[in-house]
Amino acid sequence: MGIGAAIARALAGRGFRCVLLARRREPLEALAAELGGEAEVCDVADREAVDATAVRVAERHPAIHVLVLNAGMPGGGGFLDLAAERIEQVTAVNYLGSVWALRAFLPLLERGAPSDVVTIASIAGTTVPMTTGPYAASKHAQLAFSRSVAGELGPRGIRIHAVNPGPVPTDAFPQTRTLANPVTRHAVVSPERVARAVLRAIDHDRREIFVPWPLRAAAALQGLAPGTMSRLAARLRVSRREERGNE
Repeated sequence: MGIGAAIARALAGRGFRCVLLARRREPLEALAAELGGEAEVCDVADREAVDATAVRVAERHPAIHVLVLNAGMPGGGGFLDLAAERIEQVTAVNYLGSVWALRAFLPLLERGAPSDVVTIASIAGTTVPMTTGPYAASKHAQLAFSRSVAGELGPRGIRIHAVNPGPVPTDAFPQTRTLANPVTRHAVVSPERVARAVLRAIDHDRREIFVPWPLRAAAALQGLAPGTMSRLAARLRVSRREERGNE
């Protein structure tokens, strides 16, 4: 769904045969049929399920040339608000799912070298979380994983890229408040725009891309003035709580 579907369509348009992984069978198989691809029902948070999926794919394909690590889920709250089980689930899907998928499909990527791995991270992986700390922490970890594993993959003929989009309206992330705000709505991008960034990253060997590109300034400010960013985020959280109280 959402970003994943847009990326699959973009890659299929380039002539790739896509093997699609997701948890929900019906939309997964519908998209695979549309693209002439293949469907594998898999929860990337389940390491054994990912390993088993990679074995099945290897039985049909001797190599793969692009692996897109896109699975993600929202947090829906802060560290002190969410149930422990939800925090574990967000971490398992958004961060560890990328780790398990790369490890499982690494032999196929090596056989397909030169090959590419694209991690769909987030601007939330580079800045202070404004409303949902567990989600942002999982994206920070996912982005750090992408950056750190690059040195290990390079000698194997595998390039890795990270795409950091701003808010993207999808079924799981409707972005209602972001779109309603006249300031933040300018940072909202479509799934198709993220898909174009993925192709650009592969075509030009870009290690990291921000979509839209001005969001790079927010990431830089986080590094230069983390205290200021934290205070701004805290004020925004207070403001939103007050808004909810007046509704």
